[in-house]
Amino acid sequence: MIIARILGTVVASQKDERLAGKKLLIVKPINLDGTDQSGYVVAVDTVGAGFHERVLIVAGSSARLAEGNKDCPVDSAIVGVIDSYEVNEKE
Repeated sequence: MIIARILGTVVASQKDERLAGKKLLIVKPINLDGTDQSGYVVAVDTVGAGFHERVLIVAGSSARLAEGNKDCPVDSAIVGVIDSYEVNEKE
């Protein structure tokens, strides 16, 4: 899974018919300290996430197993909205 932040939406009037009705969001992978990683990802929203929320992303075959994505041409899916997380590193 990947931790990311939602930055925007994608509107595509011409797309594979299996994507009809699906919300496509632009997400930016982030590090545990909240800083941005490089690159952007377009992911199908399966949980009703909102702008600037931190989310969990799955990719590849896991994305196609997410709710409502069976037999759908997706490579990334938002499968959770993060409320909080804690990192305990040994020093």
